[in-house]
Amino acid sequence: MSKNKPERKKVVIATKSSKKKVTATTASRLKSSAAAVHNSEELVFGKQQYILMLAGLGLIFIGLACMTGGSMPSPDVWDENIIYNPRITVVAPILILGGLVLEIYAIFKR
Repeated sequence: MSKNKPERKKVVIATKSSKKKVTATTASRLKSSAAAVHNSEELVFGKQQYILMLAGLGLIFIGLACMTGGSMPSPDVWDENIIYNPRITVVAPILILGGLVLEIYAIFKR
C-alpha cells in the first residue's frame, strides 16, 4: 500500500434475523452518509409561507390591539358608544378572522 492513501478497513456485520454478512467501509462511508443527511435536511415550509404566517400573526395581533379599550372616563358615567364602538365590535373580529384564514392558507399552501 502507498503511504499517501489511508488504509480502509472492512467491517463485517452479522445480524440475528438475517444470516447474511454485510461489509461496510468505515471511514469514507460514514463521512459521505453524514454529508448526505446534512444536505437532505430542508425546512418544512418555504420562505413565502413563513412570510404569510408572520403576516397572519400580525393581523391577529392588530385585531387584538383594536379590541382593547372601552373603559369609561368616569366610573359614574355609562356611555354605550364607548363600549359598543364599531372598532371593537366589527373591525377587530374581522382582523382576527382574517389573520386566522391567512394562517390556514399559509400552512396548506404548496
